[in-house]
Amino acid sequence: MNIYKKILFLALVLAAAASCRSQFDMILNSNDVDSKYTAAFDYFNRGKFEKASKLFESLTVQAKGFPKEDTVQYYWGLSNYRNKDYYTAETNFSNFVNDFPLSPFSEDARFLRIDCLYRACFRYELDQKPTYAALAAIGEYLAEYPGNPHEEVCRNMLSDLNERLDHKAFESARLYYKMEDYKAARTAFKNVLKDNSDNIYREKILYYTAMASYRFAAMSVEDKKKERYLTFVDDYLNFVGELPESSYRRQLDVYYKRAQKALGRFSGSDEELMEKNKDFEKEIKKLEKTEKK
Repeated sequence: MNIYKKILFLALVLAAAASCRSQFDMILNSNDVDSKYTAAFDYFNRGKFEKASKLFESLTVQAKGFPKEDTVQYYWGLSNYRNKDYYTAETNFSNFVNDFPLSPFSEDARFLRIDCLYRACFRYELDQKPTYAALAAIGEYLAEYPGNPHEEVCRNMLSDLNERLDHKAFESARLYYKMEDYKAARTAFKNVLKDNSDNIYREKILYYTAMASYRFAAMSVEDKKKERYLTFVDDYLNFVGELPESSYRRQLDVYYKRAQKALGRFSGSDEELMEKNKDFEKEIKKLEKTEKK
């Protein structure tokens, strides 16, 4: 008996579902614009965003040229946005701001488009073309709508996206260092700061620039070492001149004295140099663990 009840219940559920689908399909295929318009908002307000989107999409053709055309277009995009179809929503909002620049929905559409672009951005390791597109859109929005209610959110987006670009630039340069191509690494790090002197990884970049030049000098043939140790000395002095309190200072100080010894300028003993070397060995292990994260 229980089995029959379950079968009957399942049949009723399927029948109800079929009825709902039929009702929705009837509305979707209807030429009654007012009924479809009302139904679209009913689905939207009940959180049925996929169905609402389909109805609004259908209305974009039927309501073309009517006073509520901009409302239909905006809510088509908003339905896709609420349904987390950000790719389609971005296209919707992009078309909307081009077609209805004077609509009361225009400013919100611009912001929502930006949010879609932001959500489409990848981690720093991946292609950053979407990041550049989002940055450009945010810049235009802030310039066109100064003091808008979304300004703080936009500023946070800018900060996050710029951090991704800085991180990618830093890691791309550090890849040469990890490959032990120290000459290329130094050039890459210098170029990172040449392109953006305010890179948030500036301290690390200056540190790795000096480290790359030291390691390149140390592995060079004898007749090239002097010139290359002098390059390291320049990088070292540049680092300590800008960041005298850096946690990397002690390590670079020891390498500086090693370079001075190689250049015949170090007046201390080998024992003193070895003692200083031991002092930072523990610290360098901690730093290396941090750098790998």
